Amino acid sequence: MFRSPDRLFRVLAIAEAITWTILIAAMIARAVGAPGVVVTVGGGIHGFVFLAYAATAILVALNQRWHIGVGALAVVSAVIPYATIPTEIWLHRKGRLAGAWRLDATEDPRDRRWYDRLMRWFLRRPWVLALLLAVGIVALYVILLLIGPPGGK
Repeated sequence: MFRSPDRLFRVLAIAEAITWTILIAAMIARAVGAPGVVVTVGGGIHGFVFLAYAATAILVALNQRWHIGVGALAVVSAVIPYATIPTEIWLHRKGRLAGAWRLDATEDPRDRRWYDRLMRWFLRRPWVLALLLAVGIVALYVILLLIGPPGGK
């Protein structure tokens, strides 16, 4: 399903935008009299997908060798409602999503960095990578829930 970085990034960018719709709809529903739990549920869904999108953006940024500014822009675009979609379109048009997963080292000196070797190891074992990302995202999500919602209660 996610045989290339562009497919994975596109799916998460769209999912992140969809969860903005869920969160905004929940906030409108609460404003017109729905119980506050709708925002809790909508916010929880959005928060989880936000973290998944951010992890994906970082993974794709490393794979595609983006400059730190481009990677940061990809992550920060999730903070603005629906901005992940134009960001994905821009990255696609600029060719920054082109290419396959970098499973093998090349003659490029950047392929000898420790994190590139580690990334290739995980990319060759996608189930291990998916499990690690899922555990990391869930752990961060739980920590953030314990800290409390943005803006306090």
